[in-house]
Amino acid sequence: MEQGESLIEHGPRLAIITITAVFCALLEIIDTTIVNVALNNMRGSLGATLNEISWVITAYSLANVIVIPLTSWLSQQFGRRNYFAASIVIFTVCSFLCGNATSITELIIFRFLQGMGGGALLVTSQTIITESWPPEKRAMAQAIYVLGIIVGPTLGPPLGGYIVDNYSWPFIFYINIPVGILAAILTIQFVRSPKYGTKRSASEVDWLGIILLTVGISSLQYVLEKGQEDDWFNSKLIITLCVTAVLGLYLFVWRQLEAKYPVVNLRVLKNGNLRMGVMLSFVMGFGTFGSTFVIPQFTQSILGWSAQQAGMLQLPSTLFVAVMMPVVAILIQRGVQQKYLIAAGMFIFYIFCMLCYKIIVPDTSSDDFFWPLMVRGLGLGLLSVPVSTMSLSTLKGQEIGQGAAFTSMMRQLGGSFGVALISTMLTRETSIHRTSLVSHMNVNDMNVQDRVSQLASGMQHRGFDFSTARNMAYGMLDGIVTKQATLLSYMDIFMFVGIVFIIFVPLVMFFVKKSNAKVNLADAAH
Repeated sequence: MEQGESLIEHGPRLAIITITAVFCALLEIIDTTIVNVALNNMRGSLGATLNEISWVITAYSLANVIVIPLTSWLSQQFGRRNYFAASIVIFTVCSFLCGNATSITELIIFRFLQGMGGGALLVTSQTIITESWPPEKRAMAQAIYVLGIIVGPTLGPPLGGYIVDNYSWPFIFYINIPVGILAAILTIQFVRSPKYGTKRSASEVDWLGIILLTVGISSLQYVLEKGQEDDWFNSKLIITLCVTAVLGLYLFVWRQLEAKYPVVNLRVLKNGNLRMGVMLSFVMGFGTFGSTFVIPQFTQSILGWSAQQAGMLQLPSTLFVAVMMPVVAILIQRGVQQKYLIAAGMFIFYIFCMLCYKIIVPDTSSDDFFWPLMVRGLGLGLLSVPVSTMSLSTLKGQEIGQGAAFTSMMRQLGGSFGVALISTMLTRETSIHRTSLVSHMNVNDMNVQDRVSQLASGMQHRGFDFSTARNMAYGMLDGIVTKQATLLSYMDIFMFVGIVFIIFVPLVMFFVKKSNAKVNLADAAH
């Protein structure tokens, strides 16, 4: 009997292990977005600047992308159960420390350590679920896992908004503590460690590879997180870190291919399914995190919604995704080709982007967003499970953990890339559109003068003198132009994201090989 088969669980043990792993992954994902709505409260409480408080998010993301590719190797070194339990403990303890931080420096340090524990939860949870379920039912297992991945980013903002409005910002960290304690106990009690792989002595560890990975991936993540804030290539630091990221990652790849005992097994990417899955995971991260970022930005900055209102807007579509997951898993188990489901998901996500493009107006309401977001839920439901299942379907043994690490890392980087690109586009496209609109406005034009007169007349009726009212009218007109330019920028963003997804439809149809899901999953057990 193969080791991979011996890890399969049944009955109550399988349910407990699955629920524990899903909740751990959900905690990790929620914590990437829950702090966003509490930054102003943290800033006032800790006396931090805007730049300093943004490191609360950046530190967590940096730690995530550093530890995610190392999780398979670390599980091998310390044993999966021990490493998973230790990661839960680190995440939980650091959650408590974050809530009790008395300075911005303390909070950033504790967030980084929390991210080190959290990154391991994401990958190891997927590996545990995959190896605990029978091969023929792994599509359903992936549906359960992916549900946490999709729900997490959506739950973060409304949950954080509710906690901040009704309690105080430390409680966004404290809510992790009871779940973390229970998860650690259940992990020690029920999760088993595989016996494949060999623990390496300190002299056999590829320390150079770890250093190169840390330098390269952390430099890249910093550029993605802080590039827009530092004005990209007008910043010497950003330029330096771009060079460092390219060199660091290039040397890391060379080192892993040459090392006798690599910390990251790049050769697993020879598997065609995993290679395509890694690429699609990046695109999914780009679309999922990008749309989760841009819609709240639009509703808050243009429509004046609160963070909690913006977050609640996406809950119906998230519930629809929850309904879609098991349906798609059943389709895969019955032999429906994964490539068709993925291509359909990509096309439907493109439709979501075009629908959003159509409804972007100054008085867009929550009702206008309802059906586009439901379409988004349908697209993500068709995409997520097939991509995750296809990526790991033909891997076995420790390759499953290595493959899960690659897909998780690329999904995380895709999300960071999407947010960075969208925020940059929003700033620059707004400037371009504003310039274009202003160039078509002649102060001597009768239509412009009529509009200014109407606005000034309204101000005079409120008691302002003619000169003040006219200046205020020009200011209001300037605000209208800026708002229109911003609306056009959001339209450009949805168009751009839609084009990215529609481009991948023929690529998926051409490059993803036809395969019988039942055969692939059964083969994974041998």
